[in-house]
Amino acid sequence: MLELAILGLLKERAMHGYQLKKRLAETLGSFWQVSYGSLYPALRRLQREEAVEMIFPKDQIGRRKNVYRITEKGEGLFADLLERVSQDATEDNAFSVRFAFFRYLKPETRIRLLERRRAFLEGRGSNLRDALLSYKERIDSYTLSLMDHQLAATETDIRWLDDLIQAEQRQVLPARPHKSRAPRQRPASPARLPQRERA
Repeated sequence: MLELAILGLLKERAMHGYQLKKRLAETLGSFWQVSYGSLYPALRRLQREEAVEMIFPKDQIGRRKNVYRITEKGEGLFADLLERVSQDATEDNAFSVRFAFFRYLKPETRIRLLERRRAFLEGRGSNLRDALLSYKERIDSYTLSLMDHQLAATETDIRWLDDLIQAEQRQVLPARPHKSRAPRQRPASPARLPQRERA
């Protein structure tokens, strides 16, 4: 997931390590914190795969900063990683990273990911409801309150996904043209024949 996030951010613009770490924190900070100890090994892996390359512009003081940019091969790798609709793509962190770059996906792929995420959350909600029924009499009020909160948050996320899925489906399905009703026409009155002149 870290490689996917790095490639997605480098699609926007070339950045050096500090800028990348800052943008990762801004984009994904609520999901995980990225340290330099994980960022630079990920960048080296991407370099070995020729997905990113370094350029060395000089700053105002004349010191060189290692600036990373995505390559054509990296563009292809990013698209491949982003479009993988596997089971792990629906888990919290994996889904959140993909959702941050949803604009690069086709509507049909977005719908598949959203529907899988919804099914994943439905399973989580079902497990929470079962646990609440099973342990309600044996757990303290604080644990019970936490489980209630988790269930409510899961149900809120499901409603949010429902709205997203409907919005995406409207993009995929062409709008049906409204049939305009033609105004009713009155039956034509029979043509009046000219009266014969009486002899």
